[in-house]
Amino acid sequence: MVYKNKSDKEWKEILSKDTYQITREKGTEAPFSGKYNSNKKAGLYKCACCGNILFSSDTKFDSGTGWPSFFDKYSNDSISYLDDNSLFMRRVEVTCKQCDAHLGHVFEDGPDPTGKRYCINSISLEFNEKK
Repeated sequence: MVYKNKSDKEWKEILSKDTYQITREKGTEAPFSGKYNSNKKAGLYKCACCGNILFSSDTKFDSGTGWPSFFDKYSNDSISYLDDNSLFMRRVEVTCKQCDAHLGHVFEDGPDPTGKRYCINSISLEFNEKK
């Protein structure tokens, strides 16, 4: 399925109002409100819009920020990067490489081995527990 060619109308029909607002309109959920912030189970985190694998629980860590945080992406097919100069800040937005869903931002203050902190909205994720 071609996700990048979906119209706003099509996304609104598929996604919940909250998921649409975060993933398609670049919203941010309140800190400590997301269902995956404290998730400690083993598995894979996929895009809530298209199912693309984004992160593994093996790279998840508690950043204390209130959002699920990861020190690395799952693969080179997981994430795209965009400059974000909104809110009078310079940040790097991360989006799903398959459907362009807004996921969150990546910062350079994460743990080894990458030094990165992917700060991600829970609502942009679906979790598949390892069986």
